[in-house]
Amino acid sequence: MDGDVVTVERVIDAPPEKIFALLADPTKHPLIDGSGSVRASKPGTPGHVELGSQFGMSMKLGIPYSMVSTVIEYEPNRRIAWQSKPPNVFGRFTGGRIWRYELEPVDGGTRVRESWDISQDHQRAFLRRGKLPDQTRANMEKTLEKVAAALSSS
Repeated sequence: MDGDVVTVERVIDAPPEKIFALLADPTKHPLIDGSGSVRASKPGTPGHVELGSQFGMSMKLGIPYSMVSTVIEYEPNRRIAWQSKPPNVFGRFTGGRIWRYELEPVDGGTRVRESWDISQDHQRAFLRRGKLPDQTRANMEKTLEKVAAALSSS
Protein backbone atom coordinates (compact mmCIF):
# COMPACT_ATOMS: atom_id res chain seq x y z
CA MET A 1 0.00 0.00 0.00
CA ASP A 2 1.41 3.36 -1.03
CA GLY A 3 0.18 6.15 1.22
CA ASP A 4 -3.17 5.95 2.94
CA VAL A 5 -5.52 5.35 -0.01
CA VAL A 6 -6.40 2.23 -1.98
CA THR A 7 -8.28 2.90 -5.23
CA VAL A 8 -9.94 0.75 -7.88
CA GLU A 9 -11.90 1.79 -10.92
CA ARG A 10 -14.17 0.31 -13.54
CA VAL A 11 -16.20 1.59 -16.46
CA ILE A 12 -19.85 0.71 -15.88
CA ASP A 13 -22.37 0.76 -18.72
CA ALA A 14 -24.79 3.15 -17.02
CA PRO A 15 -25.19 6.91 -16.72
CA PRO A 16 -23.73 8.64 -13.64
CA GLU A 17 -27.24 9.48 -12.38
CA LYS A 18 -28.22 5.81 -12.02
CA ILE A 19 -24.95 4.86 -10.35
CA PHE A 20 -25.09 7.81 -7.97
CA ALA A 21 -28.68 7.01 -7.00
CA LEU A 22 -27.60 3.49 -6.04
CA LEU A 23 -24.56 4.67 -4.05
CA ALA A 24 -26.54 7.42 -2.28
CA ASP A 25 -29.09 4.87 -1.01
CA PRO A 26 -27.54 3.16 2.03
CA THR A 27 -30.41 0.67 2.20
CA LYS A 28 -28.97 -0.82 -1.02
CA HIS A 29 -25.38 -1.11 0.27
CA PRO A 30 -25.78 -4.74 1.44
CA LEU A 31 -26.61 -5.66 -2.18
CA ILE A 32 -23.44 -4.15 -3.60
CA ASP A 33 -20.90 -4.75 -0.82
CA GLY A 34 -18.05 -6.89 -2.14
CA SER A 35 -16.63 -7.71 1.28
CA GLY A 36 -19.68 -9.54 2.59
CA SER A 37 -19.47 -7.60 5.86
CA VAL A 38 -22.36 -5.16 5.30
CA ARG A 39 -25.46 -6.99 6.54
CA ALA A 40 -28.29 -4.45 6.74
CA SER A 41 -29.04 -0.80 7.19
CA LYS A 42 -30.12 0.18 10.69
CA PRO A 43 -33.71 1.30 11.32
CA GLY A 44 -34.13 4.96 10.43
CA THR A 45 -31.52 4.90 7.67
CA PRO A 46 -32.71 7.18 4.85
CA GLY A 47 -33.21 5.86 1.32
CA HIS A 48 -31.18 8.78 0.00
CA VAL A 49 -28.38 10.68 1.69
CA GLU A 50 -26.77 14.07 1.09
CA LEU A 51 -23.99 16.10 2.66
CA GLY A 52 -24.12 15.75 6.45
CA SER A 53 -26.52 12.79 6.44
CA GLN A 54 -25.82 9.95 8.84
CA PHE A 55 -26.73 6.31 8.43
CA GLY A 56 -26.14 3.18 10.44
CA MET A 57 -25.18 -0.26 9.25
CA SER A 58 -25.22 -3.69 10.85
CA MET A 59 -21.95 -5.39 10.00
CA LYS A 60 -20.32 -8.76 10.53
CA LEU A 61 -16.69 -9.68 10.14
CA GLY A 62 -16.33 -12.73 12.31
CA ILE A 63 -18.48 -11.08 14.97
CA PRO A 64 -21.42 -8.69 14.56
CA TYR A 65 -20.83 -4.96 15.03
CA SER A 66 -22.32 -1.62 14.01
CA MET A 67 -20.98 1.41 12.19
CA VAL A 68 -22.32 4.93 11.79
CA SER A 69 -21.36 6.81 8.64
CA THR A 70 -21.52 10.52 7.93
CA VAL A 71 -21.60 11.84 4.36
CA ILE A 72 -18.61 14.21 4.16
CA GLU A 73 -18.41 14.82 0.39
CA TYR A 74 -21.37 15.21 -1.91
CA GLU A 75 -21.52 16.41 -5.49
CA PRO A 76 -24.65 15.00 -7.17
CA ASN A 77 -23.88 12.46 -9.90
CA ARG A 78 -20.11 13.05 -9.50
CA ARG A 79 -18.83 12.29 -6.00
CA ILE A 80 -19.99 10.91 -2.68
CA ALA A 81 -17.95 9.93 0.36
CA TRP A 82 -18.78 8.90 3.89
CA GLN A 83 -16.66 8.44 6.98
CA SER A 84 -17.44 5.41 9.11
CA LYS A 85 -16.95 5.00 12.85
CA PRO A 86 -18.37 2.83 15.59
CA PRO A 87 -21.37 4.35 17.37
CA ASN A 88 -21.16 6.21 20.69
CA VAL A 89 -17.93 6.84 22.59
CA PHE A 90 -15.98 4.18 20.67
CA GLY A 91 -16.16 6.36 17.57
CA ARG A 92 -13.94 8.95 19.25
CA PHE A 93 -11.10 6.48 19.55
CA THR A 94 -11.56 4.00 16.70
CA GLY A 95 -12.59 4.07 13.07
CA GLY A 96 -12.59 7.01 10.73
CA ARG A 97 -11.96 5.41 7.37
CA ILE A 98 -13.49 7.12 4.36
CA TRP A 99 -15.24 5.37 1.49
CA ARG A 100 -15.31 7.58 -1.63
CA TYR A 101 -16.91 7.12 -5.04
CA GLU A 102 -16.07 9.40 -7.97
CA LEU A 103 -18.06 9.20 -11.21
CA GLU A 104 -16.86 10.41 -14.60
CA PRO A 105 -18.82 10.06 -17.85
CA VAL A 106 -16.71 8.30 -20.51
CA ASP A 107 -17.31 6.48 -23.79
CA GLY A 108 -19.17 3.32 -22.92
CA GLY A 109 -20.67 4.56 -19.67
CA THR A 110 -19.24 5.95 -16.44
CA ARG A 111 -15.82 5.48 -14.90
CA VAL A 112 -16.43 4.69 -11.23
CA ARG A 113 -13.48 5.15 -8.91
CA GLU A 114 -13.84 3.72 -5.42
CA SER A 115 -11.33 4.68 -2.73
CA TRP A 116 -10.63 3.42 0.78
CA ASP A 117 -8.99 6.35 2.52
CA ILE A 118 -7.51 5.65 5.96
CA SER A 119 -5.73 9.00 6.34
CA GLN A 120 -8.07 9.99 9.18
CA ASP A 121 -8.55 6.53 10.72
CA HIS A 122 -7.45 6.01 14.31
CA GLN A 123 -6.05 2.58 13.39
CA ARG A 124 -4.20 3.80 10.28
CA ALA A 125 -0.86 2.21 11.27
CA PHE A 126 -2.53 -1.16 11.90
CA LEU A 127 -4.66 -1.03 8.73
CA ARG A 128 -1.64 -0.42 6.47
CA ARG A 129 0.03 -3.66 7.56
CA GLY A 130 -0.33 -7.18 6.30
CA LYS A 131 -2.83 -8.35 3.73
CA LEU A 132 -5.67 -5.98 4.58
CA PRO A 133 -4.94 -3.38 1.84
CA ASP A 134 -4.78 -6.12 -0.83
CA GLN A 135 -7.93 -7.78 0.52
CA THR A 136 -9.70 -4.42 0.58
CA ARG A 137 -8.69 -3.79 -3.05
CA ALA A 138 -10.11 -7.19 -4.07
CA ASN A 139 -13.33 -6.50 -2.14
CA MET A 140 -13.69 -3.10 -3.80
CA GLU A 141 -13.30 -4.71 -7.22
CA LYS A 142 -16.13 -7.08 -6.25
CA THR A 143 -18.21 -4.10 -5.13
CA LEU A 144 -17.86 -2.43 -8.52
CA GLU A 145 -18.79 -5.74 -10.20
CA LYS A 146 -21.92 -5.86 -8.05
CA VAL A 147 -22.77 -2.24 -8.84
CA ALA A 148 -22.51 -3.02 -12.57
CA ALA A 149 -24.63 -6.18 -12.16
CA ALA A 150 -27.29 -4.38 -10.11
CA LEU A 151 -27.65 -1.69 -12.75
CA SER A 152 -27.71 -4.09 -15.69
CA SER A 153 -30.59 -5.99 -14.11
CA SER A 154 -32.67 -2.90 -13.32
